[in-house]
Amino acid sequence: MGNNMFGNLGELAKMMSKAKDIQGNLKKFKEEMPTMEFSAASPGCQVKVTVSGDFRVKSVEVSDEALQDRAGLEEQITVAVNAALAAAKTAAQEKMNEVTGGLGVDLPGIF
Repeated sequence: MGNNMFGNLGELAKMMSKAKDIQGNLKKFKEEMPTMEFSAASPGCQVKVTVSGDFRVKSVEVSDEALQDRAGLEEQITVAVNAALAAAKTAAQEKMNEVTGGLGVDLPGIF
């Protein structure tokens, strides 16, 4: 029974160490994501949108051609923004899995 108790303490120490690593990695993750950029273009590449890893629109580029059709332009902007945000979210989820070692830990407010 004594060995079992020490075995459990060893496991607990390992878990505490892992938790500390994850905590440090999460801090790094939160610092890195806003500096990352993700771009997407609408079909036909008339609109290109770039967003940051913290889901802020950084730039919107519109071709002269796209300006001729307001309704089409609005739709293309929507498509490009959603595609760029989806790319940022996917990258954030992959990075989160990397950081937590696949433990499925979620950061409130990130997604």
